[in-house]
Amino acid sequence: MPRIEPTSIEQAPESTKATLEHMKQQLGMVPNLLGTLGKSPAALNSYVKQKEALATGTLGDKFGESLALAIANFSKCGYCAAAHNAIGKMVGLSDEERELNRKGQSGDPKTQSAIDLAKAIVENRGFIGDEALEAAHTQLSEEEILEVVAITTFNLFTNYMNHVIETENDFPEVELVASAAV
Repeated sequence: MPRIEPTSIEQAPESTKATLEHMKQQLGMVPNLLGTLGKSPAALNSYVKQKEALATGTLGDKFGESLALAIANFSKCGYCAAAHNAIGKMVGLSDEERELNRKGQSGDPKTQSAIDLAKAIVENRGFIGDEALEAAHTQLSEEEILEVVAITTFNLFTNYMNHVIETENDFPEVELVASAAV
């Protein structure tokens, strides 16, 4: 049972109703996490603005979903693992790649480099060593490294929100990969 129940569009604060309605149009539903964030204009706007900013990046949806799947497993967020598995499928990630991502792996060297960087960030609370950054530089430009940091912290925001509020999963469940957790 969630610690904070999601709101309906009708019961949401006036300033979040349009955003929730837009999400429903895009996804066919308002996911429980976003319905819960909809109770707080500041929390929902934080999510939306970060998501919009990341959409202007160069790495793309598939890359971001691969990272999100790995990060969900690193931080043990079942809700995000399920959500990003479903979204990853929608944006064209293969079943095999999504399975690898849940294990903190990728079939693509550039994506693997980003996953490794994200893991170092999560594991060390941002205090990564020179080696981790140098390893990322073998596959990623400085712009892409900064984008990976932004994607990682955005996903930690949603992961931690789910941990705190114990969001009820409304996506097809996937098993967390224990060996990927940090």
